[in-house]
Amino acid sequence: MTRIALVLAFLAAAAAPALADGYPAIKLYSGNTTVMGEEIAYPTAGKAHVNAMIVTLAPGEKTMLHQHGVPVFIHILEGEVTVDYGAKGTRTFRQGESFLEAMAVAHAGMNSGTVPVKILAVYMGSEATKDVIPVK
Repeated sequence: MTRIALVLAFLAAAAAPALADGYPAIKLYSGNTTVMGEEIAYPTAGKAHVNAMIVTLAPGEKTMLHQHGVPVFIHILEGEVTVDYGAKGTRTFRQGESFLEAMAVAHAGMNSGTVPVKILAVYMGSEATKDVIPVK
């Protein structure tokens, strides 16, 4: 068995128990805390709303300093991004990695690689909350 097949078999075996046996899925992420250890909390005001997008940054390009008003699932589709969490340090995430982004910790991402980074971002909030909140 190839190394990739072993990893996929391990991931499938570790899938969340909410999936039915035989369901053809590979787990990307399962958890209830952000990369900064914050427990996720869904907004309680407004109608539930999910916003999914692909964020693309060219090599060296940065996002603005921001926070999130809702839980955000992140999956790195291509490339790598280094996220600066200020006093809490930096973390680099690479293709294939998934996590829940910090909510109340201000942060900015930068493409630290040599190719464009493509990030799947899924914001799980409500129509009454902001997905991205700029920090001055």
